[in-house]
Amino acid sequence: MKKRIGIGLAVVVGMVLVVWLGLRGYIAIEERKRADAPGNAAAYDVVNLEKHPDSPLQDKTILFLGSSVTFGASAEGQSFVELFEALDGVVPIKEAKSGTTLVDKLSLSALIAFGDGDSYVKRLKALDPGRAVDCVVCQLSTNDATLKYPLGEISFSEELSSFDTQTITGAMEYVIRYCRDTWRCPVVFYTGSYYDSPEYAAMVQRLLELQGKWDIGVIDLYSDTAFNDIDSAAYDFYMYDPIHPTKAGYLQWWMPKMEQELIAFLAENG
Repeated sequence: MKKRIGIGLAVVVGMVLVVWLGLRGYIAIEERKRADAPGNAAAYDVVNLEKHPDSPLQDKTILFLGSSVTFGASAEGQSFVELFEALDGVVPIKEAKSGTTLVDKLSLSALIAFGDGDSYVKRLKALDPGRAVDCVVCQLSTNDATLKYPLGEISFSEELSSFDTQTITGAMEYVIRYCRDTWRCPVVFYTGSYYDSPEYAAMVQRLLELQGKWDIGVIDLYSDTAFNDIDSAAYDFYMYDPIHPTKAGYLQWWMPKMEQELIAFLAENG
């Protein structure tokens, strides 16, 4: 019996190793392809950009919570987070892990591929509660839509214990309440630009409903028809795929709107 158990464990370990090596190989190939994308040219690196003078965001500590879009997975790890730091003098706390979700479930694929599959909720609670934070900017995760996690319902309560973090809505409410209780700071959610996903569209609508309950900031790139009205050549240059921007996409398309709306929101609520 012990021998059979040992053989079984060896088989499982071997299978996990094969999957891990396969994922790492695929990721390495994708990283090379992404680096060669025209929108990821060196001209768009933050080291080649000039800082905005007298930015209202100068020296503000902002926690950026999210997954691959916040990380900059298709832009060699350079997202709007690095742009806010380089252009506006923001002091960033970048808590971004590719493949993870708002819903409080472990992502095995993210764990195997990137070494961390913890949800937004779990990673948020692991951060230092004593650190001064001026604002939290949270991604409305496309991973929850891709995995078709349950949207859930808006709670009648504002108590932390009342939120079902196994649903998207409950996880969003948990993030909002936890950040307010812990850092006493404004909370802003941002969406990605438009892509064809009924599940994500429903998440955006729910986010706007939560804005009414919680008076949070929402940078809604998804629903803004004028923002999304760009020609196909520009879109292909700015987006590596329907979800992930290139460096140029962050810099020239997403960042101006995100910067403008974040500054305006903090001027009223900071």
